[in-house]
Amino acid sequence: MKPLDGFRVLDLTRFLSGPYCTMVLAELGADVIKVEQPVTGDDSRRLAPKVNGESYPFGMPNRSKRSVSLDLKDPRGRDAFLRLAQGADLVIENFRPGVVQRLGIDHETLRAADPALIYCSISGFGQTGPYRDRPGFDIMAQGAVGFLRMTGHPDGRPAKVGIAVNDIAAGATAIYSILAAELNRRATGQGDYIDISLVDAGLAWTVWESGAYFGSGEEPAPTGTRHRRSTPYQAYRTADGFVTIGANNDRLWQRLVVDALERPAWLEDERFATLPARMAHIDELQEEIEAITTTRPTAEWIKALDRAGVPGGPVLTYAEALADPHVIARGMVTEVEHPIVGTMRTIAPPAKFGSLEFEVKGPAPWLGQHTGDVLADAGLSAAEIAELYEAGVAYDAHPELHDSPAPQER
Repeated sequence: MKPLDGFRVLDLTRFLSGPYCTMVLAELGADVIKVEQPVTGDDSRRLAPKVNGESYPFGMPNRSKRSVSLDLKDPRGRDAFLRLAQGADLVIENFRPGVVQRLGIDHETLRAADPALIYCSISGFGQTGPYRDRPGFDIMAQGAVGFLRMTGHPDGRPAKVGIAVNDIAAGATAIYSILAAELNRRATGQGDYIDISLVDAGLAWTVWESGAYFGSGEEPAPTGTRHRRSTPYQAYRTADGFVTIGANNDRLWQRLVVDALERPAWLEDERFATLPARMAHIDELQEEIEAITTTRPTAEWIKALDRAGVPGGPVLTYAEALADPHVIARGMVTEVEHPIVGTMRTIAPPAKFGSLEFEVKGPAPWLGQHTGDVLADAGLSAAEIAELYEAGVAYDAHPELHDSPAPQER
């Protein structure tokens, strides 16, 4: 048993924030039906690299789901969707405000038929406020919450976080919000409406930054890899790369300078004797530390830091991180078999439960792979489904593969 077994989701989202949310729900047991427009589907299906025409970037956050392809602008497609919605627990979408109303699949319309329905909207700026109609992707949200001004190195150009952090923040916010709404629904029988904004979700993660601003008016500026409140806590150059060091309290500082760097005199050096002094002389401290760390390779410094009980580690490339023996031992890289691509590697779910199942259920579907089955489950007859296919209102990109599940040649 999985915690969301029997929980049915109609997923109208595209790109990353919504698909990330519904991927997690699917792997916790939900039956996630991804509803996509015919022929093109989710915009991220166009992203390279592709294998046998299937997008790898699309495949990562859309695994473990089923795909139904319907033209919701056609009344017949909308009516078919409304039939599907009758058996759904959650509808989630990331259209711009107003689009779902024009399509006739908005919260108020669906709630009238099912007051227990949970409905979640994800957008760049939310459903209210002066910017509600402004389109917004992750980069706009990072700019709107100040991330571009606090990332990178001092005096550099604005820099984005290396991943789509506001998209993922919005997806994570949607996950716990939906689970909270479901717990409430199980207790009261009532559904809910959830309004998630990429801007709001990112801003909510500025915990220490907001504390500093509200407490003293300090605006967070770029610090490279440095911590805003403590040092040494950054990446330092070594003979062959960089090593991270996190000696951010007096106990760890003593271990670092005495046991790892072998500079006990720094304990009495007025520049470094206290944390406020170290912060005031952070440039000098980096220069002094790197004069030592550049004499030996990263691997030797990691061993020295481990012996001293000081947090430290390498600065890996992404390829090195995926090949790291600890990552492998934790089972964070797994494989799924895709009927078109063949074997696909993917990142596994991160939580390790003692008894609950939380795992990849299967690969991302091809566009419209489950259209016929899902419409039949909703009560449409074979003749009705065939008519929708014939009219182009329903779509299946590879009907020939239903009788030939073996992967095609690469």
